[in-house]
Amino acid sequence: MHTYLETERLLLRRFTESDADLLFALHNDPEVMEFLNGGRPTPREVIVGDTLPAFIATGFFAAVGRPSGEFLGWFHLRARKGTPDDEPELGYRLHRSAWGRGYATEGSRALIDKAFRELGARRVFAQTMAVNVRSRRVMEKCGLRFARTFHPDWEDPLPGAEQGEVEYELLRAGWETR
Repeated sequence: MHTYLETERLLLRRFTESDADLLFALHNDPEVMEFLNGGRPTPREVIVGDTLPAFIATGFFAAVGRPSGEFLGWFHLRARKGTPDDEPELGYRLHRSAWGRGYATEGSRALIDKAFRELGARRVFAQTMAVNVRSRRVMEKCGLRFARTFHPDWEDPLPGAEQGEVEYELLRAGWETR
């Protein structure tokens, strides 16, 4: 197992092919997926054939509780295709059992620190639907600040999409002074 990062209560590790069942369960919880796909189920063949291989190949990390070893969800810290490497996007998806316990904030803060300390980041950003108040609060608690609201042209918009998407960011100068 390749450990990418450890915090007081979390271990972030690379995904492996043996994580298919864990990822399938997470991505098929309607409440977890509410602001991502409206809570629609994700077929297992999509998880095994598309999602998991992409997670293994890029900056996605399985979040495991310490010391229990329980799979709590995942985090990512990676530059989007076609964007500068020094502007990674932060993301997270956790099981409902992990909600409200500070894991999203703990893992995100650790990844933000790693981005600036070790990875040479100039800017870290995160995005969510404007109506996703819980995720926006995590971003704020991590030191990210509101940057903009934008309105993507969705083929099949989710409820609340009319309020747009929001982007939060933290620049290196802001990280250094906090």
